[in-house]
Amino acid sequence: MPSSGELASLGKPLLMRLFRTMLTIRRFEEAIADLYKRGLVPSSAHVYIGQEAVAAGVCAALRPDDYVLSTHRGHAHSIAKGVPLEKLAAEILGRATGLNRGRGGSMRPCCPEKGVLYSCPIVGSNIPIAAGVGLAIRLRGTDQVVACFFGDGASNIGDFHEGLNLAAIWKAPVIYVCENNQYAISVHVSRSTSVRDIAARAASYGIPGLVVDGNDVVEVYKAAKWAVERARKGLGPSLIEAKTYRWLGHHVGDPGTAYRSREEVEAWKAKCPIKRLRERLLAHGIASEEELARVEEEVVAEVNRAVEFALNSPYAGPEELYEFVY
Repeated sequence: MPSSGELASLGKPLLMRLFRTMLTIRRFEEAIADLYKRGLVPSSAHVYIGQEAVAAGVCAALRPDDYVLSTHRGHAHSIAKGVPLEKLAAEILGRATGLNRGRGGSMRPCCPEKGVLYSCPIVGSNIPIAAGVGLAIRLRGTDQVVACFFGDGASNIGDFHEGLNLAAIWKAPVIYVCENNQYAISVHVSRSTSVRDIAARAASYGIPGLVVDGNDVVEVYKAAKWAVERARKGLGPSLIEAKTYRWLGHHVGDPGTAYRSREEVEAWKAKCPIKRLRERLLAHGIASEEELARVEEEVVAEVNRAVEFALNSPYAGPEELYEFVY
């Protein structure tokens, strides 16, 4: 755990931003899970509850003009990158006021104006695309970076190895973020992966590999900041493995009880990333109970407004069936 001085050195505004972002993700995902159970989400929904420190920590190290490529558990990355909650909620509910007029749904929302270029449930598909985005950045001569999020299961498919190899060859400014939440659907990482640390695979491509506590938002932020600064200098990609855990099943309809024990889940819940930062902020006198309670109230109100906006939004009409079809 960081000392009082180390924590304070990050500055109260950043620490409160990290807290607010994680709390917004948690409350938003809880709302989406509830809407799904009520039959109001017209697709599968894969929520991020328990992993909030990864999206919040990495995206806090990015600039507004940097890019993010996400996957099927991607609501959190959009939120952390500043995508409007109302439009994100409407997209998940398939409404015409959504980011992509309801075409993307829960697993494919994109928001280029906020840097969210690609989000797709095809496992690992974003990894080589990130290398291409990084190459485009280099060809343009800007100092932007792209963060590419994927799970532990994606590290075992060809796209992972091809994508990292290309990014390394091109010295593409990519921060590859493996969110190792221990399970690829229902298969534990120990049964699917030949190495203890996925980050060790970075050595095969001559790039740095870092392992961080994915439930410690400060540790995630510091690692991401280092990788981002390195990429901006033209030194190429990095691989960050954030060891974390999803509290719920693979998707909202999966109870997650057939392949994990209650004791395992409860042990990880005790490491809640939001609770950990909250306790540090209070223990080191950086924030008061009243300040944190006020943030909670504001976040809940913001999420409620987003859900209300989405529920009151129309679906696209049949006359739009052939729009955006090429």
